[in-house]
Amino acid sequence: MDTKQRLELIKQVGEEIVTEEELKELLEREKNPIAYDGFEPSGKMHIAQGILRTINVNKMIKAGVKFKILVADWFAWMNNKLGGDLNKIRLTGEYFIEVWKACGMNVKDIEFIWSKDLVRQEGHWKTTIDIARNATVKRILRTSQIMGRKSTETLSAAQVIYPCMQAADIFHLKCDICQLGMDQRKVNILAREVGPKLGLWKPIIVSHHMILGLSEPKTSYEDPADRLLDLKMSKSKPDSAIFMTDSEDEVKRKIKKAYCPEGVVEQNPILEYCKYIIFEKFSAMKVERPEKFGGNLEFYSYQELEKAFLQRKLHPMDLKQSAAEYLSELIDPVRKKLEENKTAQKLVEEISKFEVTR
Repeated sequence: MDTKQRLELIKQVGEEIVTEEELKELLEREKNPIAYDGFEPSGKMHIAQGILRTINVNKMIKAGVKFKILVADWFAWMNNKLGGDLNKIRLTGEYFIEVWKACGMNVKDIEFIWSKDLVRQEGHWKTTIDIARNATVKRILRTSQIMGRKSTETLSAAQVIYPCMQAADIFHLKCDICQLGMDQRKVNILAREVGPKLGLWKPIIVSHHMILGLSEPKTSYEDPADRLLDLKMSKSKPDSAIFMTDSEDEVKRKIKKAYCPEGVVEQNPILEYCKYIIFEKFSAMKVERPEKFGGNLEFYSYQELEKAFLQRKLHPMDLKQSAAEYLSELIDPVRKKLEENKTAQKLVEEISKFEVTR
């Protein structure tokens, strides 16, 4: 692919790019620039982390990007996930990698790196402190959403260090591109601001969309920056998320009671799953319904589907039923691969016993 084609492919991943011009220059200069994403291992994996993450990573790799995934065990520990039990956190990290393999992520072209190894890298702690010295406490506290914490929450001292260490990781992973979710934007901007002051570079930010949880969204927030935390799919609210190990009946149950008001497109989770997952994996989406309700419908693009829903030619219950079937079809082979893999199965059994904490 030429630069334009590579850029267009990456733009499919990025809801926001800071900046597109810098990204274009990078692609012209580098055949295989480095991008990274990181995850706190903190319980069962949901479809945003599994299927959507696989779609986005594979697109980046296709565009020639060398991808690194940080299994952020130390960050989960600092953020008190799974009660701050490092053994549980690391088992969950191993489970994450097995799920990504089962999802079809192009793992042969991905380098998995653990925080426990990265923090031992020479100079890492100095970079963390240098970033802390060049940022105010107020500035760091404004990044609290990266940890899934609202701006009004009281943070531990470890959670104040967390954003500085995450910004340091970017430079020690030698990343050209931060390819994380929109919820991580603030710490990536911090890295761009501080990097040149330390004689380092400005990483490019390609922030992917955070798909909604299944619950009805709130209408007002004390801090607008907290809005994304309530909207996104979250494993701490199990009925708001579809997990990679959910049965077909469980998927149907969750989708059936999901927020999906008739004719409403904005903040509609079912439409989001159609746009970002189903139409990424299928060339068409069929909605089966009785003749008395107009008979079957078939859509060949998300735009067609959205238009029909907006015009109330497609009822929420019919849309939900179809979406549940397609999502189950995507999850089913992943679930079967995990069941057939003895290592993965043992990890799934262990993870299922863990109590998920915020």
